Amino acid sequence: MKKIVFLHIPKTAGQTVHSELSRIVGADQTSPVRVHTQAPNDGQFPAGYHLYSGHLDWDTLDDIGNDRFVFTILRDPFERIASFYFYLHHKSLGLPDSALTLPENTGLRKIRHCSIDDYFFGGTKDWQRFILDHYENFYCAYFATRKIRGAAALADCSSSEILTKARMGASQLNRIYSIENLGTLESDLHQLTGKKAALSNTRINAGPGSTNTKRWPLLLDRIESDANRQKLADFAALDVELMGTLVQNGLMK
Repeated sequence: MKKIVFLHIPKTAGQTVHSELSRIVGADQTSPVRVHTQAPNDGQFPAGYHLYSGHLDWDTLDDIGNDRFVFTILRDPFERIASFYFYLHHKSLGLPDSALTLPENTGLRKIRHCSIDDYFFGGTKDWQRFILDHYENFYCAYFATRKIRGAAALADCSSSEILTKARMGASQLNRIYSIENLGTLESDLHQLTGKKAALSNTRINAGPGSTNTKRWPLLLDRIESDANRQKLADFAALDVELMGTLVQNGLMK
């Protein structure tokens, strides 16, 4: 069986997909590296596994050879931004104040205690780098740099240069799926593994609220400044353009 690599972009049904992939492939054949910062000395893709799935940097993808099936899932970029924000905010409410003082929970402390305007557009340069890495045109940055936190590497690039790099990176994947059409992923996995995955009507770690609720309008309603609403909308502009190109060129299912 080909090695399967699922490049999980946050808030794109990835927990559901990972759970089904691990069930199909087997826990013993699933790499323990789920987040890019957890990678051991042998990197994001340690040898000896058939499934690599997580928030992974993929600049060393060739280390696992060419007999592989590499894919990711995208959703409406505006909804991804809003869903990620509300997910983290909800997570912060479940922690005691003492836990929020820990360095690793800086982001959760900020999202709990800052206004939305200050969370996205205030703070230090280091904080703004965190915001840009996780929210601003994430798809473009991830495909262009092959890193979860790759935005800084594109700081001196024009929009057209970023889109060109992103298209080139995206073309290296075998498939890019829409969260709205996981049935296609189910079919492809069945053909690849001979086993059925339950994805279309299953959601793990979906976050607060109905999966049918549009979160972007809710986020905009909480922003105080019209200028900041536009700035936040700009965080998705290039991703929208990229997705249109991927669909047009048949790279996205």
